[in-house]
Amino acid sequence: MEFLTLLLIFFSIIITFTLISNSRARKSSKLPPGPFQFPIIGNILSLGSKPHLSITELSRKYGPIMTLKLGSLTTIVMSSPETHKLVLQKHDLAFSSRTVPCGAKTLNHYQFSMVYQPVNNQWRKLRKICKEQMFSVSRLDASQGLRKEKLQKLYDYVNECSETGRAVDIGEAAFTTSLNLISATLFSKEFAQFNSDSSHEMKELVWGLMECVGRPNFADYFPVLKPFDPQGILRQMKIYCERFFAIFDELIDEKLMNRSRSEKNDLVDTLIEINQRDETELSRNDIRHLLLVSKKTYSI
Repeated sequence: MEFLTLLLIFFSIIITFTLISNSRARKSSKLPPGPFQFPIIGNILSLGSKPHLSITELSRKYGPIMTLKLGSLTTIVMSSPETHKLVLQKHDLAFSSRTVPCGAKTLNHYQFSMVYQPVNNQWRKLRKICKEQMFSVSRLDASQGLRKEKLQKLYDYVNECSETGRAVDIGEAAFTTSLNLISATLFSKEFAQFNSDSSHEMKELVWGLMECVGRPNFADYFPVLKPFDPQGILRQMKIYCERFFAIFDELIDEKLMNRSRSEKNDLVDTLIEINQRDETELSRNDIRHLLLVSKKTYSI
């Protein structure tokens, strides 16, 4: 009984202290308005099961710029085209850095990824490579025939299933087509075949990684949980990233061995050429992490 009394007193002190701190922070800071922040959890409960709808409703009450407290994270939400233009165009450098989630620290990914690096020389170098080698008009035009080829294979597969009376798993077929388009663009190689075990394995790997990246991690909102990894996201991320890196290393080694005989010029060939010319400009680790980001981006 005495223990429960002491426990109640302890939590009462914490709650009171948190309320006073929040009140003082609100008065002394220049944060935008927002809903009432509960002790410890903040506004997490306000998001509900459909955060996009909840934020829409909250913005009608508190305006296009509002403050939400998600655990220990103070989050500024902007929900109008005008505020987006201010952040993304006029003040893009001031807002370019971002909080690094726990999952991005797997295998030090945040130190090599353009997604989480601050705007510095390394970030500009990677951005230039992506702009010129991945998203340039010439690259997109050159891959038009490749896209037609993969769509033709999808059409032939569906037509074959129709003639034989076999059911088509639309999700599986679409995934295989997308995966082969990505792998052909990056490596000049198809990773899967329709209705095959290899497609299922790669699908499990890609979807597993995307699920880890997209799942809310309690450790991001409550830093005290980081050492414990309660949801196992860090452990799963490490497994998926190591499997991807093993695939990338195998493909890179294969290209290095056959480089003199190969006439292909895909993205990885270009990255290897930059690496061979000057490793300080683009290391092998840079290539692996860049391919990991490309894989996630194309998969989305």
